[in-house]
Amino acid sequence: MLGGILIKQFNTVKSVNMNARPKIVISTLDADRLETLLETFSVGAFPGKAELEAELARAEIVEPKDVPPTVVSMNSTVRFKVQSSSEEFKLTLVYPKDMDSSGNKISILAPVGSALLGLSQGDQIEWPKPGGGLLRVIIEEIVYQPERSGVYHR
Repeated sequence: MLGGILIKQFNTVKSVNMNARPKIVISTLDADRLETLLETFSVGAFPGKAELEAELARAEIVEPKDVPPTVVSMNSTVRFKVQSSSEEFKLTLVYPKDMDSSGNKISILAPVGSALLGLSQGDQIEWPKPGGGLLRVIIEEIVYQPERSGVYHR
């Protein structure tokens, strides 16, 4: 689609204008921790800071127990596809302090990590890449979500 974003949700494809993004839901715990993390960065220190701040500002913030079971929250394991490469990944969305060399985690500070936060299974979103261009990320499955498993304080 020219000049727009395609959003696929539960096998229904919707076309919306370029400024629209899928609804996102973030827990109060994740929002507080992310806002604290973002405050540690000086201007220009983290290229995706403005985009992540904008996502937090537009998110529906709910108590951890009220996060829907099909939403990507921090420490969720997500199966997703980056459309440009058609590669599928299964990664856990983590805070930078929890990154390791396992190759099974993605930082919230990575462009794809920021794009995943708060999306629902079936959603698609376009997200700016550092240096220009866009990534189209498609959420295939929420393999594990702490809130769905009753883990509210992590």
